[in-house]
Amino acid sequence: MTTVLLHDETDTLAFGGLLGAELKGRQTLVFLNGDLGAGKTTLVRGVLRGVGFQGSTKSPTYTLVEPYELDGWVVYHFDLYRISDPEELEFIGVDEYLNQPNAASLIEWPERGAGWLPEPELVINLAYLSRGRELTMTGDSELIQHITQRWERRLSSESAEQS
Repeated sequence: MTTVLLHDETDTLAFGGLLGAELKGRQTLVFLNGDLGAGKTTLVRGVLRGVGFQGSTKSPTYTLVEPYELDGWVVYHFDLYRISDPEELEFIGVDEYLNQPNAASLIEWPERGAGWLPEPELVINLAYLSRGRELTMTGDSELIQHITQRWERRLSSESAEQS
């Protein structure tokens, strides 16, 4: 498990951007856990910026999924908060999204699909701290290492600029 401290929304967007750059072009599944308002959708906005998406983004709380197409690759942003039974995922065709070869799926509230969703490559947990958020990652160790290295380089660069 790897833990990162995000001080504010700017950090959350920046971390998402680095994550997006690492995910770009990959078929992958990422679970996003955290309380309401923890920053899951903000993180996804950062991911989308990191892969070059320039349009507006919105939470798929009511639509369940928002697709973002980028040069032959798609990011699907799911929000399962309103799902009451995991079998509902079959009726809305979630498996068709998850099985696309040129797509990344980012799923908020994945526990609502327990027993139905496949294992993710990456699980991200966001938790409130008195100042900022704590982000923890588990899953694909190589992916986590690459993301963490990008984040550390960003922090080093910022520190050097402030000196």
